[in-house]
Amino acid sequence: MPENYRNNNITSTSAIGMLMKFGDVESAEQIFRSMKTKNIITYGAMVKGYVGNEMFEKALNIFEKIDTELDD
Repeated sequence: MPENYRNNNITSTSAIGMLMKFGDVESAEQIFRSMKTKNIITYGAMVKGYVGNEMFEKALNIFEKIDTELDD
């Protein structure tokens, strides 16, 4: 992927969704952490990916962070 993908939420969110569907949770988390700005769609992709990979505790943890991190 191009280096500047971190600046594009649509590209990053799509990559997260794709990686989660393939079960590559670690790579999806790495992209999520490297994103400079996150929005509700990005968080939703992570929650959906965790649920799809039966990682319910991680899904709940990131869901709880949405309110506090988006307020910043």
